[in-house]
Amino acid sequence: MDTLTFILLFIIIFLLFLLIKKEKKIEPTSHVEKNLTKNTKPIDNNLYQKTLYKLLDYIPEQVIILDKSKEILFNNKSAKDRFQIKLKDNISYYLRNPDLLNAIEKSFEGENVKSFNVELRNPNVQRINVTLFYDNTNFFFNESVCLLFIRDLTEFYKFQQLKSDFVANVSHELRTPLQSIKMGLETIENNEKIKNDDELKNLFPIMLSQSERMENLIRDLLSLSKIELQEHIKPTHEIDLNNVINYVIETQKDLVKRKNIKINFSQIDDFKIIGDQDKLIEIFTNLIDNAVKYSNENTEINIIPSKDKSFNIIKIIDQGIGIPKQYIYRVTERFFTVDPSKSRSVGGTGLGLAIVKHLVSQHRGLMDISSEINKGTTVELKFKSL
Repeated sequence: MDTLTFILLFIIIFLLFLLIKKEKKIEPTSHVEKNLTKNTKPIDNNLYQKTLYKLLDYIPEQVIILDKSKEILFNNKSAKDRFQIKLKDNISYYLRNPDLLNAIEKSFEGENVKSFNVELRNPNVQRINVTLFYDNTNFFFNESVCLLFIRDLTEFYKFQQLKSDFVANVSHELRTPLQSIKMGLETIENNEKIKNDDELKNLFPIMLSQSERMENLIRDLLSLSKIELQEHIKPTHEIDLNNVINYVIETQKDLVKRKNIKINFSQIDDFKIIGDQDKLIEIFTNLIDNAVKYSNENTEINIIPSKDKSFNIIKIIDQGIGIPKQYIYRVTERFFTVDPSKSRSVGGTGLGLAIVKHLVSQHRGLMDISSEINKGTTVELKFKSL
């Protein structure tokens, strides 16, 4: 349940507690009578219940109360305005989503159902977040009911889509001219006359390295944009993490050799998860590449696999420069770098850990980062085991 809904419910319950203590009675109002079905009576018509329904009307989110047959017993003003609800109708007339209807049935069976996102197509595509609350205390009516708290996320998703499309389109437009510029620079650099010119000889390596950095930045932006669009799609293949990690270590061997860094990894049996192999390779490539780039020469990187009852766990521990504690929570933000000059010198784009965060999320995994300055960083990943 989100924070706003929790606060509103807390306020409602607190007010009800105060009003119940007063034990005052009032006559039913016309508004409440319109919101109650003929064959369902509230517990009584005292002040606390009238105040309850009035408070629900002030909530900007949609609130709908259903009985066991999914008939609508009550809806607040926001729900009526949005869905044009008629009392006693079945909720499936308005929210035609199998997952939602199934979750409502499960709530009446006593199963704890958390909030989840639903996509509606009637007639336009809408995205909503629904939180279910099962009440079997006769607090609202003289029968067990299910409350639906609905929050509209359509505009948020539209904004995310617009942002991703903009990044993708701009990156595509930049990629072609940048490749042409880089090709031209490489051609000119190979010219013997230019190689003998001291000024140009020093200038071209800088221009080439910067064009490569821009190329890497565009590549990571395109990758991140694509990942964000697909983050809700859960992978479906059985993947052995031992094979993925060994493959990434092999691809990093040239960089590791240049810095004389030793990578220690001892694989364990039955280390499989449901995932996407290419995306898992991208996760470990970014993490191991960071560990190598930000470690000093003649150090070690330890990749430690383990298991518990629910998860396959991998820790990547380096002996690098570390991250200040006050910045650890920000390192997965796009373009954030603790030391921009250091990041530029090793070819970082500030997007690697942002990419990792979204890919881990797509795998329904967990990531935790701990670090100590000049002692190293530990990244722990948890993926649900088979």
